[in-house]
Parts: sequence; structure tokens; C-alpha cells
Amino acid sequence: MTQMHPQPQERLRRWRLLLGGPTRSGEQADGIGCELSAQDARLDAALAALYDGAGFKLQNQKPEKGKKESKGVGLGNSAPTVAAWLGEVRDLFPQSTVQVLQKDAVERLNLRTLLLEPELLDTIEPDVNMAATLLSLKDAMPSEAKAVARQVVKKVVDELSARLAEPLRSSVTGALNRSQRNSRPRQNEIDWGKTVLKNLKTYDPERKSVIPEKLVGYGRARRHLKSVTLCLDQSGSMASSVVYAGIFGAVLASLPSLKTNVVVYDTAVVDLTEQLADPVDVLFGVQLGGGTDTSPALEYCKTFLQSPEDHVFILISDLYDSDGPQMIRRLAEFREAGVRVIVLPALDDDGTPGYHHEYAAQIAAYDIPVFACTPDHFPDLMAAALGGQDVEAWATARGLVTARGREEEV
Repeated sequence: MTQMHPQPQERLRRWRLLLGGPTRSGEQADGIGCELSAQDARLDAALAALYDGAGFKLQNQKPEKGKKESKGVGLGNSAPTVAAWLGEVRDLFPQSTVQVLQKDAVERLNLRTLLLEPELLDTIEPDVNMAATLLSLKDAMPSEAKAVARQVVKKVVDELSARLAEPLRSSVTGALNRSQRNSRPRQNEIDWGKTVLKNLKTYDPERKSVIPEKLVGYGRARRHLKSVTLCLDQSGSMASSVVYAGIFGAVLASLPSLKTNVVVYDTAVVDLTEQLADPVDVLFGVQLGGGTDTSPALEYCKTFLQSPEDHVFILISDLYDSDGPQMIRRLAEFREAGVRVIVLPALDDDGTPGYHHEYAAQIAAYDIPVFACTPDHFPDLMAAALGGQDVEAWATARGLVTARGREEEV
């Protein structure tokens, strides 16, 4: 059989990718006369970030008193860069190559040292960014390292839950209780305990009974649970948002008066609802990185919309989708069916997220609120949505710039 050799131009292209970017003398490797296409430039940048040290500047460990800083182990705020890089390589390379790159990333970022020597964990600050990086690299870790990574992620989850869980429970429970009250209930909808308490002032001593002037009932909400679906874009750029959303999803699922579903997606769809009893299980079920194909995830989530008017659907995505028009059509269909649809380009502490502004504006044109939300605002957001408030007005009143607000400013 005759062996096929690459054409001269293809050989030059491969050499260009092999040589990488600027040489030590400052000369460009493309001096061989081969100009990279836009796609090849992405390949080159992804490889350079790992093998040329172009993209990873890991934060130093916190130095002990009286000692100099030590280099190369801490993750800190560089973690989103790592997660975004992992998403890029999953989009650019075949699975076999991705596995090699992930393995090399673990070695070159000193994560293996970090994870296999747990005492080093005392010298760094576990945070959302670290959790995102560990989750991004979990498939490349040996089993003993994955066990330590799980401990780190659990510590982050516990700290965030201690701060955010109770406000979310209180806000949502209050909103649900208010939505259940009905001043004109049918006989089988009357909450007699609350009705008696509400009418104690009308107690008749002669009849030894309360004459109710106002009935309190459960109404329609008594028969149908309110439902919430969190649909999470798990591309690398959404890493910290996914961590927060996973924690919030687990808290919402703990409320018996609310039915909660959590679905994550890239180019595939994964339903994590069964793992919601443990937020760490939810996060370890996430595969950060890869492409973004929202429409199949929305199609899957349609199965949860048996009572659209009782459903709050939250899409958490930067909206850089492979088929934006189809994504927008499906969201519009949800809205027209009566679902309370909200789109969050980010759910993290960054007030200026990057997202697809054109798609955001088109979604907002269907009266769907689109705005970035911080974790501290999320409990009140859920209360507003479940309580039937105008979420667009709620966000604007709190200084959260919505897609429509941005358009009006222009």
C-alpha cells in the first residue's frame, strides 16, 4: 500500500504548530512562511498556554510569617483561566488528545503535588475558583488525588452553604407561603388554623366560637407544587457560576414545598436531579469545559413543564451558543407557554461578565429578564420569581443591569 505523505503546505503548518510562538531570541516561529488560520491560531494558543507557560500564572501560596513566598502550588484567582483553557482544548482536540493535555496540565500545574500532600492544603485558601479548577481536572487525577480534591471541594461548599443556604431557604419559604394564601378559598382549600388566628378579634363569647370574617386558604398552590429548573451551561467560562448554582440547587431541593431539577449541558445533556441531596455529588457530576449547545438541553427540560404557570426556569449561560437563533426560539416558547423564564449570563461575584450581547438583547425582546446576578442577590431573586413579582423591575431596582436596560441606555 502506498503511504500518503502530507502536502508541503500541510507540513509547514504542522511545523508551525510544533514550533509554537516567539522563540527565545524574539523571532516569530511563523518565519518559516506559514500563516496560521483563525482555527490554527486557537490551536497554537491552547498549546502555548500549557507548554510555553503563556497562560498560567498561578497565585503564590500564603507565606508563613517571617518566610518568603513559595511559588507554583496555589491556584487562587487563576483558576477560571485553567477552566476556560480546558473548555477550549475539549472544543479543539479529539478526546484522546484532550486526555493527554489534561494529564500534562495536572503535572505542569503542580496539582499532583498539591493533592498528594494534603498538608500543603493548609497553606492555601480554598475558594470557588479553586473548586472550579479541581472539578475541571478531576478526570485526569489519580483516584487518591480525586479523594483529596473532593475534600477540598466539600470545604468550599460547606463555607458557601453556611453563608448562603439559610437566606435562600428563608426567602423562598416566605415567598411560597405568601403565594399559597387565598382570601376566597373553596371549602376544601381552607386553612382552618390560620383562619382562626386571623379572626380571633371576632370571637363571640355567647356562642363560644369565632365568627370568621376572612378565610385563609391554600388555593391553587395547595394542589400544585411550585417548580424550579436550573439549566447550567458547563463550558469552561461558566466554572464559578456552576459551583454556586450547584450549591443553590441542592438547597432548593431540600425544600419539601418546592420541586427542583438541575440539568447541566455542553454538547451533551446530563440530569443531576438525583444527586441533589449532596451538593458535592452535584459538582462532581459536572464536566466543566467543552462546547455549548443549549437547544437539546431546553428540549430535555420541556419534560419538567407539566404546570408551566407554576414553573420558574433559570438558564445560566454566557449565551455563546452553537445555534443561538434556535436557543432563543425555544426560550420564547417556554415564555409563551406561561413559564417564568430568567436568563443569568453569570451567577458569581464578577459584576462584569462576558456574554453574547446580541443574543441577550434578542431574548430580552421576548420579555425574558437577562442580567448577571451575584450569589448574595440570588435568594431574593428566587423569592421575587416564585412570588410572581416583576423580575425585570426587581433587578433594575437593585442596580443589576439587564440586557434591555443596556439597550435603552444606548
